[in-house]
Amino acid sequence: MLQVRQYQPKDCAHRQDVVCWDKRLSQPDIMQKLTERIDDLKQRITAWGKRIQRYTERSTRFNQNRLFQSDQKRLYKSLERPMVSGTGPAPNQADTVAFWRGLWSEPVNHSEGPWTEVVASQYASIRPMDPVIITPDDVAEAVRRAPN
Repeated sequence: MLQVRQYQPKDCAHRQDVVCWDKRLSQPDIMQKLTERIDDLKQRITAWGKRIQRYTERSTRFNQNRLFQSDQKRLYKSLERPMVSGTGPAPNQADTVAFWRGLWSEPVNHSEGPWTEVVASQYASIRPMDPVIITPDDVAEAVRRAPN
């Protein structure tokens, strides 16, 4: 709390919560000191806010990493849950479908440039990888070993 004491001695600069002046200070000097003190307090509040924000982000990261190590399924479920926010109503589904359909249905002819042919010719001698066939037994084994 900011305390204003009119008759404090000038050597009270060690006290941060007191604005010190004596009778000889004029009104503009007093206003300047108050303005400086208010600015200092605003900066401190901002610094504390940033510090709390960094702590919250770090804590969230830490908890997500720990949950990933112990139970990935629960982590992904928690990430899928919508965050509560006041962003307003959801967009109209028909408009959204029309927007994305308009983007993805247009054929695009990309011109990557001559460097792609150079890279393709350099790696033409590499034999492609054999196709990997995943059987239901492979999936069952992987699921059996997974936690939960």
